[in-house]
Amino acid sequence: MSRIGKMPIILPQGVEVKIDGNTVKVKGPKGELEDTFSQDIKLMLEDGAITVTRPNDEPRIRALHGTTRALINNMVVGCSEGFTKVLEYKGVGYRAELTGKDMVLHLGYSHPINVEAPEGITYEVDAKARTIKVMGRNRHQVGLIASEIRKLRPPERYHGTGIRYLGEEVKLKAGKAGKTGK
Repeated sequence: MSRIGKMPIILPQGVEVKIDGNTVKVKGPKGELEDTFSQDIKLMLEDGAITVTRPNDEPRIRALHGTTRALINNMVVGCSEGFTKVLEYKGVGYRAELTGKDMVLHLGYSHPINVEAPEGITYEVDAKARTIKVMGRNRHQVGLIASEIRKLRPPERYHGTGIRYLGEEVKLKAGKAGKTGK
């Protein structure tokens, strides 16, 4: 039995879940999420907890078991607390600023880059700490948007400038060793 799949998902205060066949709707203080899962996995809601069970031990079904439980748990956590990814930017003249819901980045290019906020995503910029927070209720979407922002100016290997995840270690290269000789 899957260690993750067999754990029940305890519903926190203020979160409502409706299971209709294999469609799960989660509603909480941060918003609402809905997703449909495989017909092969059974979902049951009882006593404030969701249990995910599988009918047999086929490899495909075993893989779906833990994955389905993790996805439903992410929906519950996202609707109750939300998810956050923090990026930091380093470089001379690099800056970020909010314009309404969207964000404008100055990353050393000849033009500023406008990053629009899709529905369900909000940005928070701290100019002193040089950080950008990407927040939302859908874990996949938050991670995807954060990776797209990082791709705009990935960390450079020689000086360490660019956008990186908070706490990400960038291994710097030594650069050229100057000429020695005549």
